[in-house]
Amino acid sequence: MLVGRVVGHVAGLWRYPVKSMAAEPLREVGVSWHGFSGDRRWAFVRDGVPQSGFPWLTLRERADLNHYHPSFVDPLQPDKSATLVRTPAGVTFDVTDPALAAELYPQGVRVIKQNVGIFDTFPLSLVTTQTLARLGEMVGTPLDVARFRPNILMEASDAAPFQEDDWVGRTLNIGGMAMRVDKRDGRCVVITIDPVTTERNPAILRAVARNREGCVGIYGSTVTPGRVAIGDEVGVS
Repeated sequence: MLVGRVVGHVAGLWRYPVKSMAAEPLREVGVSWHGFSGDRRWAFVRDGVPQSGFPWLTLRERADLNHYHPSFVDPLQPDKSATLVRTPAGVTFDVTDPALAAELYPQGVRVIKQNVGIFDTFPLSLVTTQTLARLGEMVGTPLDVARFRPNILMEASDAAPFQEDDWVGRTLNIGGMAMRVDKRDGRCVVITIDPVTTERNPAILRAVARNREGCVGIYGSTVTPGRVAIGDEVGVS
């Protein structure tokens, strides 16, 4: 039985096997203490900047990283599986292949893996369809959810946008798992990059900074591991 007041349902699920590369859409997924199974387990680290605080190779450096598609050889056991990456040219590499690293960043980069996930802040992220629709209205163009790289897209029962802000400090019960909402999701230049064309629209980040204190969506942590699927109701408690 779902705990708490029902506030919507799950409309989309994604994990990102390699940090900043394309999302893997999911129908359902297991959620552990370290977020979605297989999420952000790999990342590429740029040479010469390991002490920078943000050494990762991301969409900031290569706006076409969304065109590199990672996948697991065994999607049912992603944390134990080999990981492959299909390039925009259609070539498939093992994620550890030096040829892939050389293609991604000739200046020098190496790949690392962490089974606890390589997250900027917290292991779970969520945004509502209402929030994305309202932000699109602010900038005068519909916005693809892929710009925002959430784990969970939620369609809220209430039509109000930005209601995620009210859930900070509370618990969302989603399918068989529960997440604590730790903070609002502070945004960066990544949301300005069109995931299909790679073109940049700075107006999006300006609108978020001006109207939303730089935040869209929420970050969270697992408090009850379990499974979540598209269509699951979301309760807040």
